[in-house]
Amino acid sequence: MSSRTKLAIVMTLTIGRFPLVLLFFVAAVFYSVLPDETRPDWLFVAGFTALIASAVTDLFDGIFARRFGVETRLGAHVDPLMDKFFYLATLPLLVFVASQNGHVRHAIFLLVLALLFLIRDQWVTFLRSIGSLYNVPGGANWSGKMRTAINFPLICCIYHFEAAPRPLLAPWFLHSFEVLGLAINVLSVIVYTRRYWPSLKRSASLQNPPADGDSSAPRT
Repeated sequence: MSSRTKLAIVMTLTIGRFPLVLLFFVAAVFYSVLPDETRPDWLFVAGFTALIASAVTDLFDGIFARRFGVETRLGAHVDPLMDKFFYLATLPLLVFVASQNGHVRHAIFLLVLALLFLIRDQWVTFLRSIGSLYNVPGGANWSGKMRTAINFPLICCIYHFEAAPRPLLAPWFLHSFEVLGLAINVLSVIVYTRRYWPSLKRSASLQNPPADGDSSAPRT
């Protein structure tokens, strides 16, 4: 298998996260607005399967990228972009579904969770843009990878809890999982801020502007 083919496989997995999560979004909206007595189970299964498939692509694109040795700078930036699309499609929908079910407290918590998730993503994007001025690598670090590894399954669990015809998860388990997701989100903000702090300080200085070839990556 050629390097181009290997790279194409990895990029297909990465970019495929977006159409899969859009398919979930459409199926989930249709399922939620139908009257309870007319909701077909297959529509929930189709949407939930697309959601799981979208989440799983994040695992396999990384595995194959490392196994094939085709990690690229473009891939390092496309992957978090696809993650943002995943959160943008799923988090507001979860708030909507919880509200539809009359679970007001859960909907408010999910709204706060969505706000913090999206703020974190914008903050990290800002940090990466500052870091790029000094040639700091923009790939995800361990906290970002852990955040994704926890939050993608968490989103699947929340949707199953709120929309499944026969939910399997106990409320206490889901709520504990949500608190864990919130904690790793805060931890990720702290880790990324510390990583890019030297670049932030340099960019705020009136002296020492970034120069071509400058590689002042902070040691972490």
